[in-house]
Amino acid sequence: MTNAGDYTYVIHQNAYIKLVLHALNHKTSAVNGVLLGRISGEAVEITDSVPLFHSSQIGLLPPLEIALITIEEYYSSQGLSIVGYFHANERFDDLELGTVARNIADHVYRYFPQAALLLLDNRKLGALRNKKDAAPVMQLYTRDSSKSWKQVESNGPNRLTIKEPSANIVLLDFISSEKWNDVVDFDDHLDDISKDWLNSGLFK
Repeated sequence: MTNAGDYTYVIHQNAYIKLVLHALNHKTSAVNGVLLGRISGEAVEITDSVPLFHSSQIGLLPPLEIALITIEEYYSSQGLSIVGYFHANERFDDLELGTVARNIADHVYRYFPQAALLLLDNRKLGALRNKKDAAPVMQLYTRDSSKSWKQVESNGPNRLTIKEPSANIVLLDFISSEKWNDVVDFDDHLDDISKDWLNSGLFK
């Protein structure tokens, strides 16, 4: 089986922006989400994302399993599957990959061995206003043969790139208009099922 080290990772603009806005909507909490996509040639293409949790439920198995089953059922009809996991730590300056993030990413890996684990880098996000950079404000981790999650160098052969070069400019526009207030996660949906966890209107 081909391992993660043989792939590059490409995330689409809307999937990327949705995850960052979700983290900004809950600045004092850890948040997480899943990545949807497919393998395209030698790349894992991340075409969409679903924000999951922002509360104490973030590491609890029952709500996580409900979310993953619901998400998988919806996206499988579009030929997409869960290809990775996103995590943002509670503290702004915390860039460590914690136990909860590793455990959930391990769960995704069991079904998709090329899984990506993305960790929000708040330093890069904070620097965006002063330094117009096309690079993603996330760290990419993949699981190696020793079954450990290892950070991938940003200039490495299987690095993470954003499909649209102007994504960070669009992200800054959304931040300036406080668009994060419109993001719904699965936590919100479980509290009120009328809330759209697909965020269908977010980019309209």
